[in-house]
Amino acid sequence: MSPGDAAPAAKRAALVIRTGGFEGTRYELGRSETLIGRNPGTDITLLDEGISREHAIVLYDEDEGSYVIEDLQSTNGTKVNGKRVRSVTLNPGDEIQIGQTLFEFVEG
Repeated sequence: MSPGDAAPAAKRAALVIRTGGFEGTRYELGRSETLIGRNPGTDITLLDEGISREHAIVLYDEDEGSYVIEDLQSTNGTKVNGKRVRSVTLNPGDEIQIGQTLFEFVEG
């Protein structure tokens, strides 16, 4: 699978905004890489001066059938379930905080 290819339909996942504005907005993780930041060219663009232009990336690991979020050496960091992380495998229900925005990771 090359970058930008669709993830297998059986393993669809999404990030859903819970707080920080735009609550309920759902971002499908339909590609092998999903870039999050404040740069208009990112896959998920957040209007938040407290985050980096390219803040974090969600990667689909085809071999493991799992999603991993990686912080891209951002100044203010990425938190999963309240803990600052560099890279972590996501599980359904995990809360991801990027700047003022709180996402929930959901599958299905």
